[in-house]
Amino acid sequence: MRPVGGRSAVTAAELLARVDGCTRISQGLYRTDLRTAATVPVCDAGGAVFWRADLDVNCDGQATPRCNTGADPYFLEQTAFRQSDGRPLNAETLPFVVVPAPSGLWRYPDWGIRGGSVVAVVHGGTVRYGVVGDTGPAGIIGEASHAMAAALGIDPDPRSGGVGSGVTYILFKGSRVAPIEDHAAAVTQGDALARAFLQG
Repeated sequence: MRPVGGRSAVTAAELLARVDGCTRISQGLYRTDLRTAATVPVCDAGGAVFWRADLDVNCDGQATPRCNTGADPYFLEQTAFRQSDGRPLNAETLPFVVVPAPSGLWRYPDWGIRGGSVVAVVHGGTVRYGVVGDTGPAGIIGEASHAMAAALGIDPDPRSGGVGSGVTYILFKGSRVAPIEDHAAAVTQGDALARAFLQG
């Protein structure tokens, strides 16, 4: 069965059952926001790493009608990883996840994660695929692009949107979409990786 329109042939329930429990690989815990307590570990699950957190909306990258300095007071015209043409990613159209910058808490490159790595994001009964597209503060976790929030049925407004909990981020080790902006490739790879992950 092939994924259709960004939807997964793998169910949310199947993925959540696969990541039940946590073998912690972070040296400590992450905050979901500056003012919250540190409660979120990064966990290992064999072919993937994962965490459960909130979803803050990232609008950084190319300025677009919905992602710009007027829509987002914290807007930055850059992303840690760039398109094949050298421009920043487009958060309004490309579903991507933000990983914490490497630190003493956890270093994502040490676990086979890099820009363009394939991710599955689960919220409620929905699974959507994307890529690792940006890095964020070293001590904070739980952020994804405007497009990823919208695909999950979460309010994508960078000021008032997002969701406070209930989002699971699964990042597949050693995977990569090239060019990073090829979302169709992320969906195809993501579904295949998710199916292999369930079998592993």
